[in-house]
Order: sequence, then C-alpha cells, then structure tokens
Amino acid sequence: MTELGLENRLNTGARSSDLRITDVRVAELSGVPMRHTIIRIDTNQGVTGWGEARDQSSVNYVLMLKSRLLGENPCNVEKVFRKIRQFGGPGRQGGGVSGVEMALLDLAGKAYDVPAWLLAGGKYRDEILVYADTQEQSDPEAMGAKLLERQRQGFQMVKMDVGLSLLWDVPGAVIARPVERTRHPKDLPFTMHPFTGTHITQLGVEYIADYVARVREVVGYELPIAADHFGYMDVDSCIRLARALEPFSLEWLEDLIPWQYTQQWRQLTESIATPTCTGEDIYLAEGFKPLLDAQAIRVAHPDPASAGGILETKKIGDLAQGYGVPMALHLAATPIATMASVAIGAVTENFLALEFHAADVPGWADLVTGLPEGILKDGHIAVPDGPGLGFTGINEEAMRARLHPQSQWFADTSSWDGDWSYDRQWG
Repeated sequence: MTELGLENRLNTGARSSDLRITDVRVAELSGVPMRHTIIRIDTNQGVTGWGEARDQSSVNYVLMLKSRLLGENPCNVEKVFRKIRQFGGPGRQGGGVSGVEMALLDLAGKAYDVPAWLLAGGKYRDEILVYADTQEQSDPEAMGAKLLERQRQGFQMVKMDVGLSLLWDVPGAVIARPVERTRHPKDLPFTMHPFTGTHITQLGVEYIADYVARVREVVGYELPIAADHFGYMDVDSCIRLARALEPFSLEWLEDLIPWQYTQQWRQLTESIATPTCTGEDIYLAEGFKPLLDAQAIRVAHPDPASAGGILETKKIGDLAQGYGVPMALHLAATPIATMASVAIGAVTENFLALEFHAADVPGWADLVTGLPEGILKDGHIAVPDGPGLGFTGINEEAMRARLHPQSQWFADTSSWDGDWSYDRQWG
C-alpha cells in the first residue's frame, strides 16, 4: 500500500476512544540473538500490541508496570509514558518502560490503521541502513574474512569488537591486577573503567594497531567499520590507543569509557581524530544533554529498547541534531524491537544506521509474520506501511522453539494486577 491517504484510514474494528488495556504478559526467548523479553499488551477490543525490553533485562521491569497500565487507553501514548517513565533507569533498567512504549505505538497504529512512523511525525526516508555487529576474532585475517562475508551478505557498514580481550595472553601488553587478568569473560564487571587500575602499554597499543591494520589490508578502506568492546581501562590508555588507530579511518570508537563521565569524554573527543560514540545505556533524552552540552561525543548512540522507546529516542535524535551530532541506534533484538527502531530511523533526520546482531541467527526474520521475505536487502530494511510496527503478528511456532527454559509462554500475570505504591514524585 502507498503512503498516500494513510492519514484517512481508520480501523473500523476498533473504537479508539473506548480502547483500554486489559492485560500485560511476557515471554522470554533465548538465542535471538541473546535473551529477550517479548511484551504482549491486550485490550478490551481484541487488538494486541507487541513490544520488547532491552536484551538480558529482567521481566520484572515490565511486570511491575502492569498495574499502572490496566485501564489506560493505549492511544494516549504520551500520557501513559509519562505515568510510567519514572520506573525506568540507565541500562537494562529502562527495558520495561521502553518495551511497553513500543507496544503502545503498535496498539495506537493498529487502532488508527496507520504506521507507527506516521504517528511519530512522518518519515525522512523509505529504507534504513543497517550495520552488522561482528564479535571478536583473535586472528585479524579471520576478522577481515568475517567482515568480507558480511559485505557479501549485502551489509554496507559493519562493526567489529577489538580491545583488551586480544591482549591478555600477550606478554607486556597490559598492566593490570591479577583479578582483572583472571576474570572469566562471562563475568559481569561492576568496577567502572577508571577504577580497575588497568592500563595498556605501548606494546599493547602497537599490537591492536597492527591488528586493525591487517583487517584493513583484507577488507580495504571503502567499507565503513566501527569498533567496540575496548575493555575496562583508564581514559589516558584510551587516548593513546585511539590515536594509534587514526590512520585506519574507523567510523567511530564506541563506549571507550562509561557514559557518565562527561568531562573525560570531552577530553577523549578533543584528543583524537576519530569520532567518539556512546549512549546505549542512557535513559531518556535528558540523559544525553550533559554530553551534548559539553560537545563531548561525535555520535549519539541510544538503544531504543532501554532509552525510552520510539518517541523518546526520536527526541534524542532531534536534541543531538541541534548540536550537529548524528544519531546511530544500538540494538540487539528480535524483529519486534528492530521494526520499532526502523520507525525511529525513518522519522529522525540525523539518523545514521541501525545495529544488527542477528546476521548469524537462522530463522530470525521468521519470528514475526507479515514482513517481506528477506527483510534485509542490500544492507537496508524497508520502512513498512503496515499499521503499528509494521508486522501482522508473531510466529508462535518459531518463538516457542526459542522459549527460554526458565520462561513460560505468556503465562498469567494477575499477581501483578494490584501492585501499588504511592508513586507521586512530589510532596
């Protein structure tokens, strides 16, 4: 269907003014590409909205919102969002609010029979550039080969993991306490970068620079390559490493240090000639303002599944544009949050690219129904004209096959119906 006349469509099966939320349920999937919470919001008119919390976040971040949602009209997206936004926070803590907001836009779009991007203001583009994440390879030639494989798959931009993880077995490359050296890669480090006492040596800098040089020798210089997962080291080590990587024209250097340290980000950004990028764990547009006010980053990088959902992430892009900063989107998700992110990319003028973590996940696109076969074409996703997030429903068989062993299939959540506290934030 064409864009012409979308604003005149109405779903006659739903009376929007009488639409009310009657239930909120969740199911956790695994390996799609990570552990993900799928959100289902039901209404009194049989219209269902779908959302998705940030990868690896707690289902309780969603369920605690249920009692605040019951009885609300999902078409009042801004009103409902303002009611629940206080229960989100940085990182995965924002997952519940963000996923619910996606489901509200899905519901409102279905009620009015228009796409979420139209409700969010209309689109700047008809397709969204997608960049493929590529996990660490110890051998640079293997990394180069993997990036070339991505390019053959049609991706026109890629990202690679490169950093301290390459150096732990290289004598003299890293100065670190034993606990930092022996930490299992799957352990969650709760010591922030400046406090680990970890520093990269000149030998370590040269090792990583040589690694990236050899990757470029394999791939060439025309393919945009971003870099991520540098490790937990001090800002001075980051500056020395970043300067050594300047000759290789990387698209950006991501999350070198925690996003909270605005002045360190400004020091880093002013010291190097490669764009700096952060923001995947920042909640709400106001969380980006200190970095933007200080001109401390070159690329804003929110994750819509934890930043606040569709409309809030658009606000982040619009805010960044006023500072001359583009916005890329961090994401590791099923097609649900991916299509929500496609809507954001469509409506945000300074949008760069959307992250894609599922290039190696078979059957990923089959988790939902109603999208074109081969959702990715030439490294882009077409902006759909279908109502809401653009897909017609979930593929129950495909999702059940990925159901996390500790999860149930959209089980009853009535125990959360009466959850209550004195939520008002003023006296």
